[in-house]
Formats: sequence, C-alpha cells, structure tokens
Amino acid sequence: MSAEMARARRAHRPVRRARAASQTRAAILAAAMRLFLERGYGGATVSDIAKEAGTAIPTVYASAGGKAAILATLIADAQGDPIVEDTLAAVRERTDPGEVIRAAVRGVRTDNERYHDIVRVMVTAASVDESVAASLVASDREYRTALGEVAVRLGEVHPLTVSLARATDILWFYLGHQAWHICVAEQGWSWDEAEAWLAAQVVAALVAPVSPGAPVSPRAANG
Repeated sequence: MSAEMARARRAHRPVRRARAASQTRAAILAAAMRLFLERGYGGATVSDIAKEAGTAIPTVYASAGGKAAILATLIADAQGDPIVEDTLAAVRERTDPGEVIRAAVRGVRTDNERYHDIVRVMVTAASVDESVAASLVASDREYRTALGEVAVRLGEVHPLTVSLARATDILWFYLGHQAWHICVAEQGWSWDEAEAWLAAQVVAALVAPVSPGAPVSPRAANG
C-alpha cells in the first residue's frame, strides 16, 4: 500500500466512525420510542432499549444517555420542527376567516399527526418524571400561545363571537392534543375526517354571521 493510500484510509476513519455513531444513536432513539409506546415510559428499562437496538447497555449511555436524556432528545427533535412557524405564516397570509381557520387546522393536524406518538409518551411519562411533566406544561403553553395568534388573526379579518381570550380557549378545546387523540386514536377517525370536522366546529364557534350590507368591524367583538 502506498503512503498516499494509507493517508487516505486514515482520513476516512473519523468519517466512518462518526457515521457509525450516528446510526447507532438513531437506532437507540427508535428502539426507545417503540418501547415507550409499547410498555410506557416507566415500563421500559435501559437494558430493554439496548436489547431492542441490538447494542450494549454502556453504548446506550454513551450514545444517548439514560431514559430521561433519551426522552428529552426525542422531545427536542419534535419541538425543533418548523411546522408551527410555517402554520402561523400561512395564517397571517389569509384574509378570509374560513381560510384562516382551515390553514390553522391543517397545520395543527400535521403537527399532531407527525408527533402524536411522542405526545402520548410525554403524557404517560409526566406521571413518573417531574422533568417530563415540566416539559409537557411548557409545550402546552407554547401550543396555546400559537393558537392565541390564530385567534388574533381571525379577529383581524372577521368579527369574533367572543373575546380573544375565550377564542383561544375554544381553539385549545377543539385543536389541542386531546381533541385529536380522541377523534383519531380513541374513536378511530381518519386524520382527514378529524381535520374536516374540527375545522367546521371552530368556524361554527368563532365566526359570527355578518348580515349582507352590514359594515364589518373586525375588532368589534374583541373589545
């Protein structure tokens, strides 16, 4: 082997090691998610995760940490998705109240469909892990804040039937995690069916009918 070839092989070793480490970590996170869903957060051990991922217990700790660290990583990955900002940007572009609501519901549906599993894991883990409970509270607070921005935009384009604070409460009732879980996981609806029905409920609850020829005062109901 020439000296040049030897140098090339040595140069590629760190790349191969980094790729292997990344693949191992991904396998551990995927295995942990499967077990958290099947057995609950409290029912899955690091030993179980190592076995499911086809690796050793020390490798789990070295690559992803213990259970709390693994779950924190899964939560952080979900929270890093730009879907919320993309949804709010779409909402701000709409000028028709029905379109505002449909854009909001479509984005919220996408977020819930994409991360339904991790939310369920968080809910079950919150009962046994205070840090997860705190993360869930913070996540729900951010969720409601985003829905509040939807309510503001809706009030800008059409008179609301209630105050902005109450409108946010109603949006949380119809579009929060629990509503999607009930419709899809508990009742067996498709995500499309849930999206259509929930959007219709939000329209009925928040969009006031305007008489033909009557002046529209978008902020009148928000006083």
